[in-house]
Amino acid sequence: MSVETLHRPAHRDALVALEGAFDRGDMVVVFGRCTVEYDGRASSSLGPGDRLLLLKPDGSALVHTDEKRTPVNWQPPGSEHRASVRDGRLRVQSRRTTPEEVLDVRFERVDQLSAFSVAERAELALTGSEEDLRNRILDDPALVEEGFEPLETERETMAGPVDVFGRDGEGRAVVVELKRRRVGPGAVRQLQGYVDAVGRETGDETVRGVLVAPSVTDRAAALLDERGFGFVALGPDEGENGDESEDVDPDRERDSADD
Repeated sequence: MSVETLHRPAHRDALVALEGAFDRGDMVVVFGRCTVEYDGRASSSLGPGDRLLLLKPDGSALVHTDEKRTPVNWQPPGSEHRASVRDGRLRVQSRRTTPEEVLDVRFERVDQLSAFSVAERAELALTGSEEDLRNRILDDPALVEEGFEPLETERETMAGPVDVFGRDGEGRAVVVELKRRRVGPGAVRQLQGYVDAVGRETGDETVRGVLVAPSVTDRAAALLDERGFGFVALGPDEGENGDESEDVDPDRERDSADD
């Protein structure tokens, strides 16, 4: 497990760390002085206070104080985390659309921010490299899909080198992006850049994209589906490692409070 920790970071530094953690699918803990607003099936407001914000890659968000075991406010799995800097504050939002609700945490001061790369299942603790993963696919192209034929590795494009370029059983161009560990939506956006670049350079509007990784976050899975990209659950050494996710939508009550 890798850990990145910032002590008393500037808001911009905290923003960069958060965006990177969201893209990687890390679990994040932020402690500092903040306000908390919730708007959805009910509404609540917490004035300024020192609190701990826990953000999980499945979309869960929990706000804790120094009292009791339950969070004072929270969002369920399936929400989407976003961060920005507005009006001199670090703003972290957790939003979901069904039902529409937003948890908005605004930090006046960040005392500590930590991002943890957590592999919950033993089979996701990979020791191989992306080169090992590439070699597995070159040795057995059917791991990507039946009929896939690799033609080039590290193919140069305006967006950068494509890990594996080939064609499917119907002759369509396929861009394959390889990742050795669980990834978030940043990997999908990277794949989109390669697909767009190959399409522009070849004049081919039918270029397909396939992401190969041990597993992806819920946000990444949704983005893959939205953009019509394929996903193959595969690691450098461990074979196929599917990642089950659960989207829980329990009933809850929101209490308005103020420190």
